[in-house]
Amino acid sequence: MPRRGVASESVDSGLFTPSVDRALRILELLGSHPGGLTLTELSAHLDFPKNAVFRITNTLRARGFLGRDGRTLRFTLTDKLVRVSQPRLEKRGLIELSMDAMRELRDESRETVQIGRRIGDEGVILEAVEALHPLRISVDAGLRFPLYNNAPGKVLLAFSPERDRRATIERLSLEPCTPRTITDRAELARECERIRQLGYGTDFAEADEGIHCVASPIIDGGGALVATIWVSAPSRRMPRASFPDVGRLVMKAALKITEKVQNP
Repeated sequence: MPRRGVASESVDSGLFTPSVDRALRILELLGSHPGGLTLTELSAHLDFPKNAVFRITNTLRARGFLGRDGRTLRFTLTDKLVRVSQPRLEKRGLIELSMDAMRELRDESRETVQIGRRIGDEGVILEAVEALHPLRISVDAGLRFPLYNNAPGKVLLAFSPERDRRATIERLSLEPCTPRTITDRAELARECERIRQLGYGTDFAEADEGIHCVASPIIDGGGALVATIWVSAPSRRMPRASFPDVGRLVMKAALKITEKVQNP
């Protein structure tokens, strides 16, 4: 059944389309299950008829929004949602405007460079350029990450409008991932102010042991946050003492992209 609250609170019930609502709820549910769900599991979670789920998932697969594992029969999201939601700046996409700076940053740092944006209370990776080292951090577009325990997430939080930033900090569940994860809301607010002053954010194994990140914001012509660019590396190759130097490189790359975003 459609969520009556959605129909009554946000749209005229006469204009509400249950099949579209079901498709969106399937996408939302799969977004919270990276390992995927079977048709039976989708039907059970959402209390939808199996034949309806079958039709909707087949349609979403045909349109490229879902993939399905031939062995486990689990549906998973593809990166198409990320691609279609990519900010368009005039006639050029953000990734197109960013690739030269990303590759230059990768060459300077020799480490993996990624770009991402905020969607809801999470960040999502839009694109990555892999490190030049044989042992490197490899990620896929579409991977989501929290806004509190890593450099890009904290940058997306820090450079959001103040009212939104405060409300988001209150909503976030600050679960510890490593002994260094920020789990205190006041401390996270202070960290956001520090990031705004520095122009870049860092994390020293706050999300994952042994991985360090340095990130900086990309800003549009109206002064609003568009995305963030960052470097990720094993902690032994990018120790905490190197953060200021890496921060300057990342800010330089972010400024180059910002200039292209503002003058596409």
